[in-house]
Amino acid sequence: LYGGMVYQHGGDERSVVIELNSPKKLNSFLHTHTHTLRAHTVTVLFILTCVLVYVTLLEETPQDTTYNTKRGIVASILVFLCFGVTQAKDGPFTRPHPAYWRFWLCVSVVYELFLIFVLFQTVRDGRQFMKYIDPKLGVALPERDYGGNCLIYDPGNTTDPWHNIWDKMDGFVPAHFLGWYIKTLVIRDWWMCMIISVMFEFLEYSLEHQLPNFSECWWDHWIMDVLVCNGLGIYAGMKTLGWLSMKPYQWQGLWNIPTYKGKIKRMAFQFTPYSWVKFEWKPASNLRRWLAVLGIIFMFLLAELNTFYLKFVLWMPPEHYLVLLRLVFFVNVGGVAMREIYDFMDDPKFYRKLGQQAWLVAAITVTEFLIVVKYDPRTIMLPIPFFVTQCWFLGIVLILSWTLWRFFIRNALHEIHVYVDSSWKLMFISCPFYYFSNVICYHFFFFFFFSCSWYMV
Repeated sequence: LYGGMVYQHGGDERSVVIELNSPKKLNSFLHTHTHTLRAHTVTVLFILTCVLVYVTLLEETPQDTTYNTKRGIVASILVFLCFGVTQAKDGPFTRPHPAYWRFWLCVSVVYELFLIFVLFQTVRDGRQFMKYIDPKLGVALPERDYGGNCLIYDPGNTTDPWHNIWDKMDGFVPAHFLGWYIKTLVIRDWWMCMIISVMFEFLEYSLEHQLPNFSECWWDHWIMDVLVCNGLGIYAGMKTLGWLSMKPYQWQGLWNIPTYKGKIKRMAFQFTPYSWVKFEWKPASNLRRWLAVLGIIFMFLLAELNTFYLKFVLWMPPEHYLVLLRLVFFVNVGGVAMREIYDFMDDPKFYRKLGQQAWLVAAITVTEFLIVVKYDPRTIMLPIPFFVTQCWFLGIVLILSWTLWRFFIRNALHEIHVYVDSSWKLMFISCPFYYFSNVICYHFFFFFFFSCSWYMV
């Protein structure tokens, strides 16, 4: 642990070196480290009890049933969050503080319970229930059509021939860039990010007969989305991943840093990872990893589609704060879930148990899709154009064919080849006839070559 200069935490590529130069600093660091990361269960319980005593004895309860119901629900959620933040199991992340990630784990539970409640309501009651959150909701909203005039340069508009491009420059452009920057930090693989980005554009093409919002111009799909917004976001994310993988993770206690500049820098780096693990998905290495990568891509695409379909079936405008809160939620839980999935695939200690945050994210994604199916089955069941069906059928057949070839047929042929090769070798070694025939042939060719050479000389 302590070798005069360093305190090392962990091992292999996940090791972190903490600079110390005396036993006193080591003890100071360990005390500060454990105190900072402590759950403070008694402190939180005391504060919570004081708040409840104040509300019970000193605050007069309003004579408003609706207000009291809302406040009671919010108070119940806050008490549950206090319990979860102090008592829930820690996940793989510790920065900026383990309580931060426990908080989002508990928020995941609350959100899943909310989705289950909405799922068990009628379509009318579920949409009207949203009015309790925001009175402006519960009203059908028309979807904006991003198609129409797809000319990049419109000569018919003398005022502004580039108006089609400027019309597409809404708030979703920086959202796409920032979203794919964060997704790249979550997935940590260029190929998977590009596949998901391109596949979602194909999904928009395939489902534009269901949601008008998916009807976009070709250059909006492939230039603005894939190349500009998504591509630049993925590029920036990969550059950040390269910096994080090369960054030396050497930590020093805050009180052991002599300068104020160093203390401020140390406080800023508290919001960076404690250590770094490079994701190596290797989907073609075995069938388990291949199916896991396919499942990750499928769940990513389903979560992306849920964003648009939930707005459509629950009558929420794209700029509503609930849409933004959902995105912020997935930003915080997605990284933890992906790390737990990677550990589930890569680390033998986690083979038999999927992480708690990954479990909740999968359940939330499926529940959101079930709400979409229940609230608007007519839109979901609209017949898909025949040529779109043909394309997806061909893609599925190709994936299944490659899977069978890579993990079954190829392995079987390799085993047959090894068996036949070993059988022939065994036969040549064990059979005296083949042995003597090889000797005779060897001497014959040697004598023939020697005779020809002598004749030529």
